[in-house]
Order: sequence, then structure tokens, then C-alpha cells
Amino acid sequence: MKLPIDLTGSFLTQFETAKTVLAPYTKRVYLVGGSVRDLYLNAPLHDLDIEVYDMAPDVFDDVMKRMGAVGVGKSFYVYKWGVIDFSLPRVERKSGVGHSAFEVDVCQDEKEASKRRDFSMNAMMVNIFTQELFDFWGGVQAIEKKRLAIIDEQSFQEDSLRVLRAMQFSARLGFKIESKSLKIMQEISLADLSKPRILWEFEKLFSAPFLHIGLFYMYQLCLFEKCFTCKVENRFFEIARELIRCKHNFQEELLSYYFVYIVANRLGQDPLVWLNMLDAPNHYRRLFRNQPFVEGEISDEMLLHVSLDMPLCEWLGHYQVGVKERALDFGIWEKPFDGGISVYEVMGDGFEGRGIGEELRKRRMKKIQELCEAE
Repeated sequence: MKLPIDLTGSFLTQFETAKTVLAPYTKRVYLVGGSVRDLYLNAPLHDLDIEVYDMAPDVFDDVMKRMGAVGVGKSFYVYKWGVIDFSLPRVERKSGVGHSAFEVDVCQDEKEASKRRDFSMNAMMVNIFTQELFDFWGGVQAIEKKRLAIIDEQSFQEDSLRVLRAMQFSARLGFKIESKSLKIMQEISLADLSKPRILWEFEKLFSAPFLHIGLFYMYQLCLFEKCFTCKVENRFFEIARELIRCKHNFQEELLSYYFVYIVANRLGQDPLVWLNMLDAPNHYRRLFRNQPFVEGEISDEMLLHVSLDMPLCEWLGHYQVGVKERALDFGIWEKPFDGGISVYEVMGDGFEGRGIGEELRKRRMKKIQELCEAE
């Protein structure tokens, strides 16, 4: 079976250059991993992964350096050049704690090298010269059935990050996890993963097109308990409905924050405690320091009180139905509520220091009360 390598733009330019550079050395050069999956799905490509066989490491190193490719990470065998990652085929053995603690050896057997991949759909290979497709683990069948299936149980268990990747793929592609693979994943501890990496995976989940499927596997894989140390129990479906129903109201620039805000508050957790536990970047902590959560119907008075501290475009609760429209009517979407009362007015009445802010807030709150009583 052949799989046409149909590329355009910078992908095509760099791909053709790579073929020209590598052709004198070997004809066993393969496009591998997610790029083959995406070609088969006719999905947008983000990068290309190319595996080069029949080249000694020192020769490969010299060719990569002459191309201007840069070595990536600790492994001698991986180089980045524009949109292409080049590597020698390899096998990996767990050598310590963490998803990156592996010993790496060169391997010249295509089937053995592809066995280190996580799922069958990611283990396909296409020869860049002949476009012949190698599919040792049933990747084509898995894609046709929209199914995630583990290739090798032992190697999969050695990299706990793959459990979160399964959740990601299900949400991004709309694939279901094969039942045996799901049982294997449910038994894998995530304790060795770095906390920031966990948060990053959930950020990606939230922007996926099949969020409902990703959330279902988050529940099935007990990721609430494993990653956030809390039980979701019977509140899962309530949370999932809210996330899915209101997703169209989320502001693009705040996408990475809604998940923590909604899930933590629905489970009665303090988001800041979670963020500290996950060693979240400072921008998370700054945003969440003053994010009130309102359960149930949101009245105009509640909206106005929230807007005393921030414009509602910065409040994570603005995703709820009708909030943005009412905020625009009140003029509090892009600026806080001031009630027409200025700092200078308060200062003119003799207030000083901290008393200025306290009096300003008091008067604006009174203005909110008057507005709401007049309705």
C-alpha cells in the first residue's frame, strides 16, 4: 500500500531538500509518527518526523550539522531543522523516574523501532522515496474504526504521560479508547509526572473539538483523582454539561483558564490551592487571585458587584448565558463599574490615604443598590 506524501509550502520545500541531502547515504528513510497519521486523515500538519536508517551515528551527526539542524534534548539521535525533526531509529528502555528517563539505542529494524510508539495509529511509516506505507501494528484499521489501541503494554506503562496523551487524542480526533487499552491505562500511576506538564495537557484538552469525549475519558481514567486529588463522583456530568454547553462563550485569550475555574469551583475546591499544587505559572496565580464564583442564576446586582474589581471581559464567570450582553448594556464589559463617581470627588470631600478607596467603593456600591432598586 502507498500513501501519497502531499505537501505544500515550507513543508514541501524542506521535505524535498531533505530527500536530496539523504539520498546519497540511504534509501531507508521514513516519515513516521503523527505526521503519517495526519496525512492519512488528510488533517493539517504541524511538523514532520523523519527516521533515517542505515546511517552510523557519527555520519548522521555530521550530515545534520552541515544542514544546520540543531540537536534536541539529551538524546544524540534527534535533530530539528525548520518544520522537520530528524532522528535515527531507536529502542528505549526505562532507566529512572519520570516520563523522560529512558536509555536509547539505535535500531535498524523498522518493526522493532516502531514498537516504541504509544498507539497503533502513531506507528505507521512511509518511505519518503517510494511512498510505501509500513503498518506493522494495525494503524490503518485503528484509524478507520476511530480507535486508540496500545501497541506494547510494557513500553506503554513505562511512560505515564501516554495516559494523558490518550485523553488528548480522544478529544482532538474523536477516537474511542479500545477496552483492553483503557484497562491498562486505569492501572497506571501518574505520580512521576511533573506538575506543570499535567496542567499543560489539560490546557490542550480544553481547546479540542471533541471536548466531550476527552472529558469522558478524564472521568474513566480517574484523572480528577490522580491529578487534582479530589473525587468528582456524581458531579462529573454536571461539570461536563457546563463545559460543553458554554464553550462557544469562552474568550480565546482566556481559554487555558476556564477549565480550572469551572471544575475547581463546581467541586468546591479553591483554584489557588490547585494551582499551587500543580506549580502553575505566575500568570495563573495572578488571574485567579480575584475571581469570584457565582452559583446559580446571576442577577444584575451580582454582575455590577463583580465589575467593581474588574471589567467583566476579565472575569472567568462571564461565559454563562446572557452575561456578556448584559455587561455590554451596563458598559462594564471592557471597564469596571464606576457609577459616575471619581477619585477626585471623594478626595474633594476630605478623604485621604486608604480612606479614599474605602469611601469610593462604598459610594459605588450604594450606586449599584440605587440602580437595581430603580429597575
